[in-house]
Amino acid sequence: MINRHDECFPVQVIKEGEEPDDFWEYMGGKKNYERDSTFFRYTRLFRCTNEKGYFAVSEKTVDFCQDDLDDDDIMILDNGELVFLWLGARASEVEVKLAYKAATVYVAHLRMRQTDRPRTLKLAIKGKESKRFKKCFHAWGRHKVPAGD
Repeated sequence: MINRHDECFPVQVIKEGEEPDDFWEYMGGKKNYERDSTFFRYTRLFRCTNEKGYFAVSEKTVDFCQDDLDDDDIMILDNGELVFLWLGARASEVEVKLAYKAATVYVAHLRMRQTDRPRTLKLAIKGKESKRFKKCFHAWGRHKVPAGD
């Protein structure tokens, strides 16, 4: 029993793979695990910002996480198949234009250098990220998404 705020709750230990149907119903349904992780070999994240008075693009380290997505910035995420231009909620119009130009130049460069892996540019907006975008971040969580989204 777990005692939390003077209420007792029973604890049930369930082995992975032996979950009862009501467990999955409560979790929103059972879904297949993502098995393809080859994209991690190609995944790169770049930060676009003008916080120092000039526009700059810098690559984040390979161990980036969701917390690296700053509301004031724009990020370029390359997963080896797609290149996402992620817009932070408070990114300026100037940053958007410059980051878009940087992303299109990056995609054009990749098309010339990596003809076997042509990329397409996609837009990702904070709080409305696609599954393909989110899977590039270990343990993506809703904690960074504003309430109501």
